Amino acid sequence: GRVKMSAEEILMCAVELGKNFCLYFDELECDALCKEKTLHRVLRNVKSQLLVVRPDLNVAAFEDVTDQEMQSGKGMHFSIHCYKTTTPLAGMPVAFSVQVEDKSYYMCCERECGEMIVRFKEGEVPKEIPGESNIIFFKRTFTSCCSKAFKFEYSMEQGMFLAFEEEGYLRKLILKKLSKDEVDETMKMSL
Repeated sequence: GRVKMSAEEILMCAVELGKNFCLYFDELECDALCKEKTLHRVLRNVKSQLLVVRPDLNVAAFEDVTDQEMQSGKGMHFSIHCYKTTTPLAGMPVAFSVQVEDKSYYMCCERECGEMIVRFKEGEVPKEIPGESNIIFFKRTFTSCCSKAFKFEYSMEQGMFLAFEEEGYLRKLILKKLSKDEVDETMKMSL
């Protein structure tokens, strides 16, 4: 039979105003997310390079960074916003933002010419996300035996993970499809 939930456990949110401004309530969707905590981290790839965001050039890439550059830290100190969810999903839902100069940019994914592109857009990460969102990634351990490293799956496309791709001298941040049971080191990130 159904387990009876106590009133506190059912999260409610207004979904629409009907005729005569009657308020209809709907149980909060199972994929509704609420920001719980924020971690401040740098993101490193398997080559110990740091992810650096350069909004002026519209690029995010893993680079070799000196200690001095790291202290000034333009575009490399990320806020990882962890969301609480009403259902345990395939990993912790997170969103990324980064400060460059005095502006905040958030990471999102967009389809462009039939391809998923990682973008950084000016703005803040929302405190609550009512449903699906192109800014949410699921943080997972990289492999069961490697719990200190992570991979980040794009929430709106199963099997697509943040990774890097060599493009000339750049190691550019991309979304990449993981084929079944494959271990792809370009997706391995440590915080």
